This record gives sequence, structure tokens and C-alpha cells, in this order.
Amino acid sequence: MPGTGLWRTKTVEQSIADTDEPDTKLRRNLTAWDLTVFGVAVVIGAGIFTLTARTAGDLAGPSVALAFVLAAIACALAALCYAEFASTVPVAGSAYTFSYATFGEFVAWIIGWDLVLEFAVGAAAVGKGWSAYLQVVLGYIFGPDVKTTAEIFGLTVDWGALLLVIVLAWLLTVGTKLSSRVSLVITGIKVAIVLFVIFFGLSFVKSENYTPFIPDAAPAGATSATGVDQSLFSALAGGATSTYGIFGLLAAASLVFFAFIGFDVVATTAEETKHPQRAVPRGILGSLAIVTVLYVGVSLVVVGMQPYTQLATSAEPEGRKTLATAFAVNGQDWAANVISIGALAGLTTVVMVLLLGQVRVLFAMSRDGLLPRGLAKTGKHGTPGRATLLVAVLVGIAATFFEADKLEEMVNVGTLFAFILVSAGVWVLRRTRPDLPRGFRVPWVPLVPILAILACLWLMLNLSVLTWLRFIAWMVLGVIVYFVYSRRNSLLGKRMKDDADNSVS
Repeated sequence: MPGTGLWRTKTVEQSIADTDEPDTKLRRNLTAWDLTVFGVAVVIGAGIFTLTARTAGDLAGPSVALAFVLAAIACALAALCYAEFASTVPVAGSAYTFSYATFGEFVAWIIGWDLVLEFAVGAAAVGKGWSAYLQVVLGYIFGPDVKTTAEIFGLTVDWGALLLVIVLAWLLTVGTKLSSRVSLVITGIKVAIVLFVIFFGLSFVKSENYTPFIPDAAPAGATSATGVDQSLFSALAGGATSTYGIFGLLAAASLVFFAFIGFDVVATTAEETKHPQRAVPRGILGSLAIVTVLYVGVSLVVVGMQPYTQLATSAEPEGRKTLATAFAVNGQDWAANVISIGALAGLTTVVMVLLLGQVRVLFAMSRDGLLPRGLAKTGKHGTPGRATLLVAVLVGIAATFFEADKLEEMVNVGTLFAFILVSAGVWVLRRTRPDLPRGFRVPWVPLVPILAILACLWLMLNLSVLTWLRFIAWMVLGVIVYFVYSRRNSLLGKRMKDDADNSVS
């Protein structure tokens, strides 16, 4: 266990050995197919149903399809690094576990704290979206007066989002394999609806809607994307706004990156996979390839069906635009209704897999003593029930009582930060532990990890200044928690102290 203090590292061998502890042992019953389903299940959701139209209208115009391609390239580079790490260290915790083996405990804690932001805030944000779509679907059945929110003692309570979190937490407690089967059914439904959007929408595409492909930049003051709300790169480069133009395209790529979040969740299930060295890389890369094709197809169809200016948030009628908007404008209300039902199904699995990822990260951190060890205890179903309950409570509160605005960008900045550390970690581990067996190897190291780091940094620079300020505040809070609790309770630290005492005696 090399390193001391903040930089003490947990060896790969010790990480793998810890997976056999009886009280914290997870059940290995997932296959490459299960992992691909999880990846597609979580990635096809909020992004494709809510971000596509709005991003085209507010930031990129028809070039939103190119924004998806740019985001996919960055994700693919990072995905290669995740695949190698997960096949080398098949342990729950994803980027947290990988960082512990390469950069040391403090960096591992920071990335674990960062993943809490990514998964928990992401689950709460998508849960709010699910509740909104549930209200639409219930309106078809019972009439427009049905609401998924209620006023209780002056508070707006989103009972729809709360119900979803409770049901999904129960599913995850009963077993990961059952969760995978539920995901398979629901994912099949939403993929079919995405294909319906592409092929049915083609008949309404008008070539003139693709011109100009990259609209001229909006003048300063014409939009709200100025000051702390514009992208950091636009502000540093002297741009007046990040609406349309090249700055708008780059800002759109950073925003639609939210649509790809999820393939990294596959890595958190490595410890529950039968043959992780082969299955995890296949699950990560396979799911990313599938959703990229679907995303580009949907974005090209949606901006071809309607002028991008009508998809802007500020366009009449007021409100955020979704995929259903483009079909409703073309007089296909029944198709818009079908898409709303598909979105409800799609967002269900997104929240479930985000909750799964959050629980596994919390489980790994607790097993290492950086959080209370009791959270790592597994029950009769081979799942960490206590950690699942805690996550359900926290996400349930956030989804029930808080608004979802700006949460997408908060999730993005946290995820990109994790991607950077994982990409750097592959390079470091190749140099420090070339002897480790690797089920998958990233080609052209260090070129691919370096490109992944640069791509993620580029996307981070195109997030808003306000998002960066919030992210820094969250990281500062994490540092305080580490020094107050985690450092003194670290299991690795206690082992190293015992070894030192024994050597002295």
C-alpha cells in the first residue's frame, strides 16, 4: 500500500480482495447483455426527449446534430479509458475505485464526492421530468385536472417523483438482476419509440429548415445567455453571448453531453458481473455506440421538421420544447402523445440506473471507511440495502421539494471531472503497474487518454460561469467532510497504522 497521508493508495489486489468480505459481498449475476441494457437504459432518456429540441432552439440551431457528435467523441475517448480500468479493477465504485488505486485516497474521496453530485442530482432532476410526463399521460386518461404536485403547508410536493424513487429503490433492493430485466422491457419500448420518431418524422422534414446550419451569433442582450449564464469559454474569448454561432455550438455540445451520461454507470456494476474483463468493456462501448446513432438521427429529424427559432424556450407558446413539440406543430397530436408515453418509460430506467450507480459508489466508499461502514452491509438479496435506503431518502427529498432548473449543467461538470481523472488514471496505471492483467487495453496510450482529457476540459470550459461557481462550492464542502470524518476513519489508514505499529514492535 504505497503512499502516506493524503496520497496513500489502495492496491488493485487489495481492492479485489475486499470484494470477498462476507458482510459486504455483492452477487455476481450480470452479463455483457445486462450491462448493455443498463447503459442504453440510462443514456436514452432525459437527453433525447427533452434536450434535443430545446438545445436546438436556444443554442445551436440545426447544428445541434453536430453538437451531439462532438459530445459523443469526447464520451468515446473517455469510454475507452473506463473500459480498460473496469476490466483491470472489476470492483464497485467506478471512478472512485480507479482513483484510489492510482492517485491516492484524497483524490479518490474528491471523485467519490463528485460522483455523489453526478448521480444523486441527476436522479433527482430526471425524476422531476418523469413526474411532469406522468402528469401529461394521466391527463390523457383522467382529464387535464390531474396534477402530480400538491400544495401541503405552503410547500409544493411532487408526489409523482417521490413515488418513482420509492418503487425503484425497492426494485434495486430486491436484486440487480431483476432491475436489469425491468430495464430490458422498458428500454425495448423507448427504443421502439425513438425509431418511430426518426422514421415517421422523416415525412415532415423540410430541407429549408437546415439553413443556416450554424446560425449567426445572437447580438449581446438579445438572450439571457450572457454574463454568468454564458459559457466560460465564450466569456474568456471575449464573446458577447453563447447563443448560436460557434460559441453556441460549443455550448450546446457541453449541454447535450448530459444526454450521454450513464455509460460510466456500467463500470459501477463490475463487481456484480460474471466475466467483468470481457463483459464490462462490451457493455460500455456497445451502449455508447447504439445511443450515438439514435441521438444524431433524432436531432436531424427534429430540426428538419420545424424552424429552429420555434423550438426556443422563449418562443410561443411559452415553455420548454420537447420532441413532442415538433410533431404537435405538424398536426400530429397523436404522435406527440405516443412520444410522451415513451418519455415516461424512458425516464423511468434513467432514474433507476442513476440510483444504482449512486448506491454502488456509496457502497464502495463505505466499505473503505470513508463513510460509515454500516452502509456497506449487504442483505439476503446480495444488495446494499442500507445504502439504497439512504440514497432513496436523499434523492426523494430533492426530487419532491426542489426545482430541477440548472441541475443538468451541475451533473455535466461533475461527470466531465470524473472522466478526466479516469483518463489520466489509465495512463498512470500503465506506467506504475504494467504487470496487471487487462481484459481490455486502450489503443495508442498515452495519446487517447490525453485526447480524452483535452476533450473533457474543452466541454467543461463551455459550461456556464455560474455552474463552475456551484461546482467549486460543492468541492469545498467535500474537502471539509474528508478532513472532519473520512481521513480519521479510513480503513486503509488504520491498516497502514497497524502495520507500522507491528513493524516497530
